[in-house]
Amino acid sequence: MRIPLLAGNWKMYKTVGEAEELVRALLEGVGTPTDREVLVCPPFTALYAAGRLLEGTPIALGGQDMYHEPQGAFTGAVSPLMLRDVGCTYVIIGHSERRQYFGDTDEMVNRKLHAALAHGLRPIMCVGESKPQRDAGQAEDIVVAQVRAGLKDVTATQMQQVVIAYEPIWAIGTGDTATPQDAQAMHATIRRVVSEHYGEETAQSLRIQYGGSVKPDNVDDLMAQPDLDGALVGGASLKAESFLRIVQFRS
Repeated sequence: MRIPLLAGNWKMYKTVGEAEELVRALLEGVGTPTDREVLVCPPFTALYAAGRLLEGTPIALGGQDMYHEPQGAFTGAVSPLMLRDVGCTYVIIGHSERRQYFGDTDEMVNRKLHAALAHGLRPIMCVGESKPQRDAGQAEDIVVAQVRAGLKDVTATQMQQVVIAYEPIWAIGTGDTATPQDAQAMHATIRRVVSEHYGEETAQSLRIQYGGSVKPDNVDDLMAQPDLDGALVGGASLKAESFLRIVQFRS
């Protein structure tokens, strides 16, 4: 049985004080879920403060990105060791905004993924197509290529720590959401590709999240699909009320 992972990606929002306020509100409302996992990914400046509040609670802590080296003269970069040091157990890798605005390539995503695994972080590897690519009928080819490139040289054993997030770029922050059927079709494709490389058992244990304008009013229908194993939530994770409703989706 795959336990759904509901993750909040706060992106470049929340000061330290605001992050602490949101964490406290989430802790007050989340309860002690046993059939789903909850994760928040604050900005780097708020990770330490959030981590102190989350220690020993049902909510895990993750980074929004990282560099692949453990240390060095890399101005402005954050390493996997630094994320571990402040309490992170997860890290988002290859988000479309990192690919689009900061030039992250499939090769860079792969290097980061290997570094995360080497340092005990569970990577959430994001894949997804743009609107022009979908309109041109290339969505499946683009996503399959990203999955294969991102997982290059990853072993079947390491795959037990990997989460994949399907995030159609055209749905991120736009209010547009893939239909549950479209999301299910792409998730099934991702699982098939993983099965071809690692076998059916590994593929069936892999958690594949959906991301892209997930909201309280559409989460139930999305999570009812058999291959959707949680959500990577952007804007709706910035308020406790909306994120808690997503966490408490009804399957």
